[in-house]
Amino acid sequence: MDGILWQTYLQSLMGGALIGLAAALFLLLDGRIAGISQIVGGAFLQFDGSQRRNAAFVLGLLLGPLLYRFWFGAWPAVHIEAKLWLMAFAGLLVGFGARLGSGCTSGHGVCGLAQLSPRSLAAVLIFLAAGMITVAAMNALGGA
Repeated sequence: MDGILWQTYLQSLMGGALIGLAAALFLLLDGRIAGISQIVGGAFLQFDGSQRRNAAFVLGLLLGPLLYRFWFGAWPAVHIEAKLWLMAFAGLLVGFGARLGSGCTSGHGVCGLAQLSPRSLAAVLIFLAAGMITVAAMNALGGA
């Protein structure tokens, strides 16, 4: 039972706490929202003083699984059953939506809601509704 509890709940709790801590530190130390779409775009598109910080943040995201493997002795369990073309198309839609909505789930959901932003609340409600509609449609169509 302890192994199942650790794998299902405590790792998720620890990951969520670390995301919250990183977002809070980013805001306190840098004065900016830790929105991943903005940071990734800034790491590759902006050529000003924030490019180095943005690249370091992206590098930290990429090193996360390596740290996980170091600490736990195995890669994080990931099970993806969708077709590659569908995931690529979905990724393009998510990127387009993040640009259209002026932010992603991390910017609006983690940081914006913590600041009680009405705009972020509206964005998160739209994210959730779109996700529920997508799951319902995929289930109705027989999945991916």
